[in-house]
Amino acid sequence: MKRVKIIVIGKVQGVFYRASTLEKAQQLGLTGIVKNQADGTVYIEAEGESERLEQLVIWCKSGPRFASVRTVDTEEISLQNSSKFEIVR
Repeated sequence: MKRVKIIVIGKVQGVFYRASTLEKAQQLGLTGIVKNQADGTVYIEAEGESERLEQLVIWCKSGPRFASVRTVDTEEISLQNSSKFEIVR
């Protein structure tokens, strides 16, 4: 188990990125959060098995249909033992 911080840069707000991330994370059995940042990026913290986290990171590089992702930055952070994945506003 590990937790990663993911910052997604590009046209990622107003394109259902958070809702799509929530759906993908739940499909992968991950816990954590996703939220929009004031600078236009999407911030994700996801926790789970390494292989499933990698699948989420790969998905983040394209995102939902109308997103235009420029960069995805990831960093491993300390576990928080989240119980679910949710959108934070």
